[in-house]
Amino acid sequence: MEALKSIIGKVASGATLTREETALAFDSMMSGRATPSQIGGLLMGMRVRGETVEEVTGAASAIRDRMPRVKAACDPIDITGTSDGPMWSVNVSTCASFIVAGAGVPVAKHANRTASSGSGAAEVLARLGVKIDLEPEAVARCVHEAGIGFMFAAPHYPAMQRVGQIRSALGTHTIFNLIGPLSNPTRVKRQIVGVFSREWVQPLAYVLKNLGAESAWVVHGSDGLDQITLTGQTFVAALEAGTVRTFEVTPEEAGFRRCRKEALEGGDADAAALQSMLYGAPSRFRDAALLNAAAALIIAGRASTLQEGVALGKDSLDRGAAAARLKRLITVSNA
Repeated sequence: MEALKSIIGKVASGATLTREETALAFDSMMSGRATPSQIGGLLMGMRVRGETVEEVTGAASAIRDRMPRVKAACDPIDITGTSDGPMWSVNVSTCASFIVAGAGVPVAKHANRTASSGSGAAEVLARLGVKIDLEPEAVARCVHEAGIGFMFAAPHYPAMQRVGQIRSALGTHTIFNLIGPLSNPTRVKRQIVGVFSREWVQPLAYVLKNLGAESAWVVHGSDGLDQITLTGQTFVAALEAGTVRTFEVTPEEAGFRRCRKEALEGGDADAAALQSMLYGAPSRFRDAALLNAAAALIIAGRASTLQEGVALGKDSLDRGAAAARLKRLITVSNA
C-alpha cells in the first residue's frame, strides 16, 4: 500500500510513471488492495496530466496478467474499438468480423457491453441467438469450430468489476478506455483498434508494439468514429514488421462513395441490419463493414490493398460464407 501511495503522489506532482510502476498500481486495483479513493485519484491524476505510452503499456500488461486466457488453437485476428465514440453509428466491427471469418481468417473479437446503446456487440449477438456468457474454453471452441468467437469483459476478467463503478462515477475517459481493446484474452498478434481521439492513433500503435503485436492498424475517423469511416478520411497508424507508419485512407481508395453520417445510424435495429447484410442486402452499412473487413484482411496478410480486401469480403458475403459463420456460431455457442 505504501508503494501505491508513493505512485499516486508522483502522479499528483505531474510526473510520469514507468511501465513497472504503472503495472504495480494497476495490479493493486485488480487485486482489490487499492481503495476506491486511491483508484479514482490515480485515474483522474493520469487523465488530467495525460497518459503516456509507457503507462498504457504497463496498465495493459497488468490486466492481461490477471485475466483468464482463451487458448485458441489458431492465430486469430481482432477488430475492436474503444466503444466510446459517437453513439449514432451502427456496429460495423461486429459485421466486419463475420465477413473476415467467412473469408477464412479466424476471428477472436473482444468487446465490452454497452450501457448507453442498444448496438453493442453483446446486445446484437444476443438478439441473433448467440450465447454470449461463455467460459474461456467455450470461446476457444467457437473460434476453432465456427471460425469466430466473442469475448465480453465481465466474464473474462471479473477484477474489472472492482473499478467499473468508479469509472462510471468519474464520467470521463480514463486510461481504461484505451487498455480495454488491448486486453484480448487470446493475446491476438493481429488486430484493428479504433480509438476515440486522433491524438491516440500513433501512440497506441507503439503500445501494441510493446505488447508484442505483429501487425495492427489503429484508426480514427474524421467524424469521430472509432473505426474506418465512409463519411471522410480515416487516420491510421500501422504496425508493420516492428515499424509504425502513419497515413490516411478514404472510402474512394476502396471503391466506395462517401456518405453522410445519417446513412450509418444504428441502434436497436442493428441485429436486423446485420442479418440483412449477411444475406446480400445492399446498403451503406454493408459498404462500411466491407471497408473495415478489407483493412483486417490486409493485416491478416490475405490482401495487399483495400480494393483487393473489399473483393475478398464481397466474395465472403455473396457465396454465403459470412452468413454460415453466424449460423455456426449460434449452434456452437449454445452447445
